[in-house]
Amino acid sequence: MLFIQEVSAVLNKVSVFNKRGIQLAQVKERIAPYAVVCLTRPPQYIVPILKKEGVILKQVSRWIVRVLVLASVGAHGANQPNILILLADDMGYGELGAYGQKVIRTPYLDALAAKGMRFTDFYAGSSVCSPSRGVLMTGIHAGKATIRGNKGLLSSDGLWDRVPLKKSEATLAEMLKEAGYQTAFVGKWHLGIPEDVSTWAAGRGFDFAVQEQWGEKAEGGEFDERDHWVNGRESSIFHDYTQHDCLDEFRTDIILKFLDEERDPEKPLFLFMSYRSPHAHEFFLREKELYKDEGWPEIERRHAARITMLDAQIQRLLNKLEQMVELENTFILFTSDNGPHRENGHDETFFNSSNDLKGYKRDMYEGGIRVPGIVYWPGKSKKGVTDYPATFYDVMPTLAEIAGIKVPKQTDGLSFLPTVLGKKQPARDHLYFEIQASVKGWNARGFRQAARMGKWKAVRYGATGTTKLFNLEDDLYETTDMSREYPKILERMEDILRAESVKTKNYPYSGGPSSSSSSTL
Repeated sequence: MLFIQEVSAVLNKVSVFNKRGIQLAQVKERIAPYAVVCLTRPPQYIVPILKKEGVILKQVSRWIVRVLVLASVGAHGANQPNILILLADDMGYGELGAYGQKVIRTPYLDALAAKGMRFTDFYAGSSVCSPSRGVLMTGIHAGKATIRGNKGLLSSDGLWDRVPLKKSEATLAEMLKEAGYQTAFVGKWHLGIPEDVSTWAAGRGFDFAVQEQWGEKAEGGEFDERDHWVNGRESSIFHDYTQHDCLDEFRTDIILKFLDEERDPEKPLFLFMSYRSPHAHEFFLREKELYKDEGWPEIERRHAARITMLDAQIQRLLNKLEQMVELENTFILFTSDNGPHRENGHDETFFNSSNDLKGYKRDMYEGGIRVPGIVYWPGKSKKGVTDYPATFYDVMPTLAEIAGIKVPKQTDGLSFLPTVLGKKQPARDHLYFEIQASVKGWNARGFRQAARMGKWKAVRYGATGTTKLFNLEDDLYETTDMSREYPKILERMEDILRAESVKTKNYPYSGGPSSSSSSTL
């Protein structure tokens, strides 16, 4: 029977069976009577039927169930793929071999890029952590977003602090959970406030959420950033650095345990891995050997080592999914939340982290917002390189299309799935970016904007600053302001800056040039 041959091929890839002492022949014989069930029932009926028949008796049987569900899906031709987002923290455009890095070794991500689609013009949502992640999670661009800086104005007496996502704005997790996905998150959230657990990842659509936290507790006292809180504050897992080479290894251990013990084979999986590397503020690092013979300053050795270790941890996760027969139907996106940092003594030019692009973290120049973007969907994504300009607020409509659901009205994005599949991509008019940064305090000088329209890029610093214009086709490194030579283009770009920045009380300097008539959120 063809079905049994196909299942046998799959089972032979799953080494877990041998490790648990179950003979493959016995497994095949055991599931053979259920072949007809799988070929005559839609996927959602498979697990209940097998449970009723008494097949699911041992822990290992969830692997059998997964194989049967996949077989059923193949017979019925309808299957929502798993979705995996891999997000680095402060990784520059040039810090992977696939993007020109010459020294830091990233063999696994380079291999992923070679198998999949590599975007040369992929943009973060903003140029610093919190607003960029908010754009990614909601599909709303930074000019209309709830969060536009790591801090916002909270009171008339000048208090600036963290601003949480609005509950009225759906997150990727809430969208996909409603579509039937099991949702999981591990790592840095940075989209809520410490005293309100409902604003944490577990309160925003994730069935399983493990995140760090810092700041004041609602009951008083300070959170220990080494504690990783499970499903809100149900429990916590302490990061003992003496047991892990880096924080990302610890976080990968958490998700591998989840996949072993809590993965629901009846549902597609949405997994968001929010890694730490190469962010400056990791307090402890057990690993001391990588690149030790290079003679680099210790801060730079650590920086390179953590990127290489992140690369290895991502491969650990992909290996696990392949072992579980999950990877073959998984849409993977790897990217970074903004450009490279210059913090804690690290020099972002040491490894040419932006690959010569101008600027770094918190800048609106290309080095601050252009980031790696790698997509791989086995058997579906086109292999190659694209210069299509995609951005974080495109992720929500892309995932909605992948899951076969309606795109939420809130999103400002455009699905880039046609590009990934090698099909005709609908044209877009422009991209927009905004940030409220701290420039010697939270003030008007820290308000920054950028827009891209085809080859043209506009950058504006300060609430009353002038707009610079660059031709990225001829001047990728943004060295020559063309605003005087192209006044009509400048006028069009300033119209975009003005129209896309909606004023909001939490970010009082928002709004474009001469923005007195702008609406207010």
